[in-house]
Amino acid sequence: MALAGCGSSSAGGSDAATSTAGASAASRLGGGITVLAAASLKESFTAIGAAFEAANPGTKVTLSFGASSALAQQIIQGAPADVFASAAPKNMQQVVDAEAADAPTDFARNMLEIAVPPTNPAKVAVLADLAGPSVKVALCQPQVPCGALAQKVLANAGVSVKPVTLEQDVKSTLTKVQLGEADAALVYVTDVTSAGDKVKGIPIPAGVDAATTYPIADLTASKNAAVAKAFVAFVLSAQGRSELAKVGFQAP
Repeated sequence: MALAGCGSSSAGGSDAATSTAGASAASRLGGGITVLAAASLKESFTAIGAAFEAANPGTKVTLSFGASSALAQQIIQGAPADVFASAAPKNMQQVVDAEAADAPTDFARNMLEIAVPPTNPAKVAVLADLAGPSVKVALCQPQVPCGALAQKVLANAGVSVKPVTLEQDVKSTLTKVQLGEADAALVYVTDVTSAGDKVKGIPIPAGVDAATTYPIADLTASKNAAVAKAFVAFVLSAQGRSELAKVGFQAP
């Protein structure tokens, strides 16, 4: 099922042959893989991992989430892993340049949104409000994809912000709002959606907002290349895209 979901770019009978071969290969999959994924993928990849295991009995997907910049360095330094899903092409390219991955594929697109507590005590309505001297703003660290994107969005809007904290990834940034330690944060649309009623999202105008593209690749040092490739194919399949869309990811 996993491999069949990816499909084939060829037409006619070759599609049927590929589908049959994919189903046969899927039935032989077994063993575990470790997937290193951007923190913003936690909800969707947890669902995708469970669905992949259900479709391929005998497989086990271990997920580890964090900042893409940190995960890329772990891979380059030899951390054992089989698949890398990054929140930015830059960090994936670092892994490719280190010959730790080859031929990544873009699978999703994300944009930023302002997250505030449900009661919005600071009365934040637009990006310019984040510059208010009494507004406590949380941002991701600048080397992290969500931090780099936030700086781009603020520059687009001509807004200067002095954050009260710079967090290591998007989840910890959003947590500051959930705990009431920040009045607002710039996080991904998908993280606001995943948080449900714990936060309120304030859209950023299309002419100001910026997007990031998510690439995925199986790693050259994988000890279970067949399952790693099958997992990547599953993420790219219709079922994988459906799980991503549930929390607001766009097609790349």
